[in-house]
Amino acid sequence: MSIDLPPAVAAYFAADASGPAAVAACFTEDAVVTDERHTHEGRDAIRSWREKAAAAFDYTVTPRAVRDEGAAKVVTGDLVGNFPGSPVVLDYRFTLADGLISRLEIS
Repeated sequence: MSIDLPPAVAAYFAADASGPAAVAACFTEDAVVTDERHTHEGRDAIRSWREKAAAAFDYTVTPRAVRDEGAAKVVTGDLVGNFPGSPVVLDYRFTLADGLISRLEIS
């Protein structure tokens, strides 16, 4: 099944295979990411967050649905990897600004 993602969101999921710098480039300079109850502010912190995740686990995310919630695009994705509890279904709540991601909340 193919879903229609906004370009910045599609770029985020595609960038995960290219590495932490590619992921960070999908965000505004002052973007905020909240994942596992930790907040990462700014591109450098976001790149570091992705570096740590990539070093700790091998995983893939497959988006399976997208919906609008106010100003946010919420993507439900299947996260599969070599981490405890795999696989899991997560919601990725994206807020966009100027063609980039300004906020991402993963739950």
